[in-house]
Amino acid sequence: MASVLIPAAYLAVLVIALLIFGRIYRKREAASRRLEPWFPAHHERDVYVSLLQCNPPAHDGLIKAALVRRAVADVHRIFRLREDKVALSNLLQRGSISDDLWTSFLAAEKELEAEILEVVTEAETFKQGWGNLIFQTAAEIVQNEKLREGMNKVFHSRPQLGKSRLTEQ
Repeated sequence: MASVLIPAAYLAVLVIALLIFGRIYRKREAASRRLEPWFPAHHERDVYVSLLQCNPPAHDGLIKAALVRRAVADVHRIFRLREDKVALSNLLQRGSISDDLWTSFLAAEKELEAEILEVVTEAETFKQGWGNLIFQTAAEIVQNEKLREGMNKVFHSRPQLGKSRLTEQ
């Protein structure tokens, strides 16, 4: 009987020690691993806030333009979150990403919602009803930028096609 208890006790102590070590190791690893923010620093928001705090005050047109640029940056972030959400939810369902990354993504969504509300309230201080229109305007600006980018690509590739046809003749 004693010959069976000693190896069983040894195995129990060994398993308990490994479980304790594993738990401590995972806690330390999780504490040392910090996820970077989903988006880089919000330069447009910083510019807008610095214009508001200028002494003497900046011109209203300049402040409004900075607010629109801030809304444009937010629209870019909205589009990126929409694209990333589909991919991340699929990866999360498969178990390919950690819950920490998903939590970080959800925190970025909440932060963006707060930013949108702040932009809308700031727009309402300039003109009543502008809060409803500022993001429509920003979305149009983003679409215009994408269209202009595509046209520039076509324009810059077109002369190369013309040159290659001239050299063939």
